[in-house]
Amino acid sequence: MTSSEIRNPAAATSGGAQNPSRVRFAVLDSWRGICALLVAIMHFPASGPLSESLIIRNAYLFVDYFFVLSGFVIAHRYRSSISSRAAYLRFAIVRLGRVYPLHLAVLAVFVAFELLRLTVPALRGDGAAPFSDGNTIGELINSLLLLNGAGMDVRLTWNSPSWSISAEVWTYFLFGLAVLTLGRRHWIVFIPVIAAGMAAIYAWSPDHMDTTWHLGLVRCLYGFSLGALLYHFLGPVLVAHHLRASSPRVTSLWATGVELLTLAAILGFVALAGKGAVNILAPFVFALAICVFSYEGGALSRLLNRRIFLWLGTLSYGIYMVHIFVQARMINAASLVEKLTGQAFVGPFSIGQEAFFGFGVRGAAFGVVMTMVMVILVVVTALVAHFLIEKPGIRLSKAIADRVGGETRAEATGKKGAGQAGLSALSR
Repeated sequence: MTSSEIRNPAAATSGGAQNPSRVRFAVLDSWRGICALLVAIMHFPASGPLSESLIIRNAYLFVDYFFVLSGFVIAHRYRSSISSRAAYLRFAIVRLGRVYPLHLAVLAVFVAFELLRLTVPALRGDGAAPFSDGNTIGELINSLLLLNGAGMDVRLTWNSPSWSISAEVWTYFLFGLAVLTLGRRHWIVFIPVIAAGMAAIYAWSPDHMDTTWHLGLVRCLYGFSLGALLYHFLGPVLVAHHLRASSPRVTSLWATGVELLTLAAILGFVALAGKGAVNILAPFVFALAICVFSYEGGALSRLLNRRIFLWLGTLSYGIYMVHIFVQARMINAASLVEKLTGQAFVGPFSIGQEAFFGFGVRGAAFGVVMTMVMVILVVVTALVAHFLIEKPGIRLSKAIADRVGGETRAEATGKKGAGQAGLSALSR
């Protein structure tokens, strides 16, 4: 999960020099934050009209929006800059530094809680024994090595959503290698990857796109490649549009209509796709959304460019990574309150044919309230994690990358300085 560098395209032209890679598609980031919240609500065991809606029950598909958007944005930012082994290494360090610190921190919190369960038997309840059932030491090692989304496990483990982070990191590395070895022709690789990904998911995944530890890497490669291919053909046009756009932008009626139709198509597709084979087309549906909303010409885009949604986009990775831990602790806390008060707050319930254990035993109103509480707690936790873990991790990785690529940068600076000196001499 990644984002471009700046919010204001005009900043890309400061000093009279246009830098297309610095353009940020802000609305796409806002959608990422909304999708992250929808995934969190899907995972939260609660009753109520929101939790029980088809859109939420099938919200696993919004992970494919992350993959397609990552391909689009990574291609935008890096497809012209990975021209040497030093540049590739710098790219790999920066991308790893973007996702790994928070992944590691959340894993550490999960491990700490397992140790607490090991030493305080009362915390075990009716659950599995500590360090078992998806939380084994072997599975922890796989998570630490980012192998939990590469088909190395036999189930979701530890911080279960992190399978997609594993898949994205390995996809980053493969993308960088393609750019390094093939240069401007790297986009040709995306076409067979997309075709192979669709075929593999159709042939080997029982629920097709609803595959995680099993074919998670294949799912990511498919969506990421589609997003990167989309940028190859559409990106330069969109960048040129953003660099020309006035600020504030004028909202057009036709763009608003297209955005509303696109949103309706996405929600309809997610609601109806379910686990059937048609869900294999999800990355194409989200690619359409990226085409429409990257233009940022309608009223929905104007709304999503507001600070609250931009911040939601900034916190999207944190929301995605911390929500399972927060939700599990909410259930632990509710179980403790039950013992103190004798009132039932959590228990087994079902939504359709699916069985859950959570906030579904006191009716829809209580479930909705607890869902809202969960959203607030997750966003606040993500905000803390952003400042305490994500931002320091990004700064550290960039510092390491600068040291690794220092020689290349010094040579480039020397050449630039020599050129400037020559121009100065001519001007004198």
